[in-house]
Amino acid sequence: MKKLHRRSLPLLALVLLALAFVAAVALSSVLLRGARLDLTDKGLYTLSEGTLRILDKIEEPVTLKLYYSEHASRDFQQFRVFAARVRELLEEIAARSGGKVKLEVIDPLPFSEAEDQAAAYGLQAVPLDSAGQKLYFGLVGSNSTDGESLMPFIQPDKEAFLEYDVAKLLSTLSADRLPVVGLISGLPTGPRLDPVTGRASPGWVVDRQIAELFELRRLQDYPTSIAEDVDLLMLVHPRELPEDTLYAIDQFLLRGGRLLAFVDPDAEADVGGVDPLDPLSGAEPRPSDLSRLFDGWGIQFDPARVVLDEKHALQVQPDPGGAPVRHLAVIGLDAAALNQDDVVSGDLERLHFSTAGALGLGKESTLQMEPLAQSSAASALADARAVRDAAANPDRLREDFRPGGNALVLAARFSGELSSAFPERADREGHLARSVEPVNMIVVADTDVLSDRLWVQVRDFLGQPVYNAFANNGDFVYNAVDNLVGNADLIAVRTRASAQRPFEKVEALRRAAEQRYRAKEQQLQQQLDELERKLEALQQAGADGQAVAVTAEQQAEILRFQDERLRTRRELREVQHRLNADIEALGNRLKLINILGMPALVVLAALALAWRRWTRRRAAAEG
Repeated sequence: MKKLHRRSLPLLALVLLALAFVAAVALSSVLLRGARLDLTDKGLYTLSEGTLRILDKIEEPVTLKLYYSEHASRDFQQFRVFAARVRELLEEIAARSGGKVKLEVIDPLPFSEAEDQAAAYGLQAVPLDSAGQKLYFGLVGSNSTDGESLMPFIQPDKEAFLEYDVAKLLSTLSADRLPVVGLISGLPTGPRLDPVTGRASPGWVVDRQIAELFELRRLQDYPTSIAEDVDLLMLVHPRELPEDTLYAIDQFLLRGGRLLAFVDPDAEADVGGVDPLDPLSGAEPRPSDLSRLFDGWGIQFDPARVVLDEKHALQVQPDPGGAPVRHLAVIGLDAAALNQDDVVSGDLERLHFSTAGALGLGKESTLQMEPLAQSSAASALADARAVRDAAANPDRLREDFRPGGNALVLAARFSGELSSAFPERADREGHLARSVEPVNMIVVADTDVLSDRLWVQVRDFLGQPVYNAFANNGDFVYNAVDNLVGNADLIAVRTRASAQRPFEKVEALRRAAEQRYRAKEQQLQQQLDELERKLEALQQAGADGQAVAVTAEQQAEILRFQDERLRTRRELREVQHRLNADIEALGNRLKLINILGMPALVVLAALALAWRRWTRRRAAAEG
């Protein structure tokens, strides 16, 4: 009986452990409901503080409808992984909202009512095949007062801005009015009478876009105060502003307003005293500056110096009958020169600038500068007057051009605590000596970036304007306005890391292999090219098109060259195969670890446990 009792003890222990496990799971589902632990490398599943504050401020329930064609995407595994990532983020937002955000996931099957709803909302469908199969992956948000906002198609290449876009959608549903953008402009950006044609002009495209999406309030006659309901103050080419206006701008920023400023060492669109048909024609530079404010805030900008960039110089045609030439002061920046971690510039592919200046930060400044657009290291600063004088012959700029070796900042975000640039006005009623909260402003050292000629062609089609953009200047300006008019919580939403994890070890092996074998590959390729030329020279026809008699020595030389060519090609193939040898070896090692590693660990653990039990039994028997 005692022996039977001993045998039943392990079985009883297993039963008790199983019951304890079930009880622990049941209790955890109740006691730890909503608890989460994010162990990912970059916090992929942790919401930003800005998103959490936006969720806390939601006053009326919001419904998020994610239209996802799960059935249609069954053959696109990579997209399904991204879709799961989006769904997990939305589920996390709903879980952290305290019941104020409800998530619905809908599969709009073909010819279903859900598909009709998705189309009615304006969601974009991507055709997958000729049979009419479509992929929907859009988000619709709605509140209890019939307010709606949507993301027509959630693109995988914009994963870094996914949380920002969702937070913006939620913030938009909570807003009860259009944001107000106050504009002080020294350039004719808005509707006006065109001095060239004598006809009414609707204004620049960026001006029209801002007016369509926001309440654009044009501030005239040098205002001495900025209204409380202005969310963003936009300064374009601020020339010779009175001190009272500068003081109003200073106090607006310190009390929590946002600022978007476009200054320029040579505003080519400022046609005062300049031939409008040739804005670069020999006139004096027309700079703009906010020196009183910039000096007080610790922002560096020289209105007499223009950035020249050899790497990013664009072609211009100063002479209509001549050939295009590269103009060092007309710069086209690609995605690599733009800040990919900031929502304003991260999704852009190309920005065009012309006679732009450079921005910096003083050593005593309390601000932080985050560059949004930078020149290459092959750039330098030149006198604005010299750039104007070289308008007809841009090659003159290369004569004294010496690259400085450092990138120059053309556009930047400035943020942080700030003191007033007018400390002498401290005795004024209501004067703010310091910012009530960290300021947030964007400064661009160019105004021509706004002009149509640098980024868009406008044509008329049946009485409606059609825009053909060849650069992302308009997107940049819209992103800056859209970001700054948002509340501080939305601006605080961080750019998320991509869920795609690069194989860093594989890339390192690839680079090392290329360094080892590339030189040999190039040497063999050069030998092969030389052999091809020699063979061609030996086998070429005569001048009259007739075949030339080949001597025995030449025949032997041809055979030797052919044999050597075959050997060289074989060596070249072997070198090219060895380029991936280390990577393949790493893959084989990983396969062995995956296939044998875990079973080996289990076997070792079982052997260790068996050894322990055997030693205990032996000790008990000996005792």
